Amino acid sequence: MAFGDFNRINTNVQTLESRFSLDKINKELGVTQLRLSTGFRINRAEDDAAGFSISAKLSSRIAGLEQGLSNTGDAKSVLDIAESSLNSMLDILTTLKTKATQAANDTYGVDERQFIQDQIDSLVNELNSLVTTTVYQGRSLLGGTYNATFQVGERGADVINVQLTSGGADAGFTASGLEIDALDVSSFASAQLAMVSIDSAIDYIAGAVNNLGIYQTQLSIREEILTQAINSNSSARSRIRDADFAKEQSEVLKLQILQQTAIASLAQANAAPQAVLGFISA
Repeated sequence: MAFGDFNRINTNVQTLESRFSLDKINKELGVTQLRLSTGFRINRAEDDAAGFSISAKLSSRIAGLEQGLSNTGDAKSVLDIAESSLNSMLDILTTLKTKATQAANDTYGVDERQFIQDQIDSLVNELNSLVTTTVYQGRSLLGGTYNATFQVGERGADVINVQLTSGGADAGFTASGLEIDALDVSSFASAQLAMVSIDSAIDYIAGAVNNLGIYQTQLSIREEILTQAINSNSSARSRIRDADFAKEQSEVLKLQILQQTAIASLAQANAAPQAVLGFISA
């Protein structure tokens, strides 16, 4: 401020400078209060252009990772349904093996073998019914041709392909596909042949369960990887975008004091021209 400015009343330079300082303080105070209300250090691109761009990309990646984690959970649900049914099939096959072994004993007569045959036929039908009812979103899981690709990440390459196929082609895991649809225990020899067929079916289902377990392990590992990636990216975004509340609160207190000082200074500057009246009254 130049010497003698106080003697000029048409343009109060001191008032202009005080108001400019107050406007600047009010703007800074508004920005700081916005950070406290939103929790973000960067609310607009002008706050930190580079930081805003980086945090936006990180937010996009985190969203993709979170959806990938959700997709992984859905995939595990599908496999859990298939595993439950395959385990039930193993239980049925174990019971069939017991009945066929029972019928392979020559101590049984024709009537007794027929009773066993009826039980075996009922168990085979139950196995077929289990295959028919094992579905997810309208798709048969044990039909023998289930082939699905699960998106388990935010990149195009982050996929896991799952196949639940059987040696029985389109027959799937049914009794026909497992070649146990015509079990006959009417004689000692046929009962022994039935035992061999059931053993083959058990081996095949056990192998399918093993493959299913491998897929489930892959998905569980993917869940851990995605969770760690989400945490790491969220931490990186937080360091860039989130506000430091302790720092911002201290800044608010400082600016409030400066604001009060600037208001007092502006009041004094507005009153300064009154001193010129002394020259007139004199």
